[in-house]
Order: sequence, then structure tokens, then C-alpha cells
Amino acid sequence: MSYRHVQPLEREERHKDDMAFVHELEKFEQILRPNLLEINGLHASVAGREVLRGINLAVGAGEVHAIMGPNGSGKSTLASVLAGNPRFEVTGGEVLFEGRDLLALSIEERAHAGLFLGFQYPVEIPGVSMSAFMKAAVTEKRRHEGLEPLSASEFLHLSREKAAFVELDHAMISRSVNEGFSGGEKKKNEIFQMAMLEPRLAVLDETDSGLDIDALRVVGGGVSRLRGPENAIVLITHYQRLLDYIIPDFVHVLYKGRIIESGDSNLALRLENEGYDRLINRA
Repeated sequence: MSYRHVQPLEREERHKDDMAFVHELEKFEQILRPNLLEINGLHASVAGREVLRGINLAVGAGEVHAIMGPNGSGKSTLASVLAGNPRFEVTGGEVLFEGRDLLALSIEERAHAGLFLGFQYPVEIPGVSMSAFMKAAVTEKRRHEGLEPLSASEFLHLSREKAAFVELDHAMISRSVNEGFSGGEKKKNEIFQMAMLEPRLAVLDETDSGLDIDALRVVGGGVSRLRGPENAIVLITHYQRLLDYIIPDFVHVLYKGRIIESGDSNLALRLENEGYDRLINRA
């Protein structure tokens, strides 16, 4: 074989070796990087009833974690506790967000730190336009980061770009927050807000609830495109169908306030086929 035929093959092999090295280096850097979120022995109650009974969870930057489980397992309670909902009382354990005591922070401080909660049932805010709402939120975020506010034209350009990202009609941004929106439009609006704010950690509480197939595709695809090496996403869901669009790195099964099983994305497929009974009976 002539040299001119060997050389491309050698270059191809060398390229494969280089890519393998880069992949291993990225994995090593991920291991060395401190966790974005650490939950250790978290207990929480509502109205005197214990709901979370010792949650342990570590979420690294760049990771997507799906939390699944039957109704009443504590999934939404976990999201509410992370966001700082005062209805829920933390009775034990700790939550660290980038090394800081998250539970000691106010709701506003958690938002400033980069925590975002996508609601299962987004609320309507009559009389407050989406544009004014998002302009205030983005301005406050930039102020906290030591940045100047966006000009009107810059904000308009950004909001159009992010609205297109989730196929949200930009005209809806002039309407009151979620007022008169369909279920799918409300969920698109949640992901639009996430895209505008670029949080470090997004906790999405049953974002797929009430979505038809087309809206699920848009919302799921939008969330998937927002994942990156410096942020993390915690998805709370009942169904595998959302995970067809947002493939998780880890899946956890929550039951009676505890994580009873963890695995990769294949665990969600098993649950879709087998249900929760087998895991619950083993717990």
C-alpha cells in the first residue's frame, strides 16, 4: 500500500485517539468538579405531616436528573422545599447549592443564586404584562451580577429570540402573565422564562402535565436545548414520554419520601413497562 493511502488512515486513527482522550478528560473534570446541588438527609413536613423522610441526592453541573414515583411520594414537596415555599417545614438535613446553605437563603436569594422552579400549575397574574414581568426579572438578575440593564431594543431582541426558541407567539408577551393561556401555552411560557433567565439549576415540576403531543415536543425539545455543561436540570415527572425528548443522566424513584432506586435512563423505560409495584414491594 502506498504512503498516500496509509497517511489518511493514520490521521483517522490519531483523530479517534484524540477524541477518546478528550472524552476521558471531560469525564475526569466532571468528577473533580464539586456538585452543584447536594441534599443530605432532608426531612420536611407540611401541616404537621412528614412528607420527606431522608432524601439524599447529588446533582453535578451538566447533569439532568429525573425524579419519578407514584402520586403522593413527595416529588412536588421536594421541589417546593428547594424553592423555599414557606408552607413546608424542614425538620432535618441540609441542602447545599454551590457549597452554600440553600435552606438559609430567602426565596429572592435563591433566585439570585440561580435557582429556577417551573410550576406544575403556573399561576395567572392579571394586570401584569409578560414583557414587564420578564424585563423586571432580567434586570434584577443582571443587577445582581453587576451588569447594566438591557436597553429596550436589546430586551426586545432577546425576548423574540427566546420566544422563537419554544415556539411561543411573541405577541403573547404583551398579555398578562398566563392570563387566558392554554395549558400548553403556560408550560411554553415557563420554559421561555427559563431561557430568558438562564438559571444554574432548573427544577421542573411535572412540566409535561396536561401537554398534548405537539406541545410536549416543543417543551421537551426546548428544555433539552437549554442543558449545558455549567447548569443542571431536575425533572419531576410521572411518565417516560417527557424523557424521550430530555434524556436524563440519572433517574431516581421517590416513594414515601425516600429515594428507593436510582439508575440511568433505562430505569425510566423499565418503569414504563413494569410500573412501580416491584420496586415498592422491595422497599
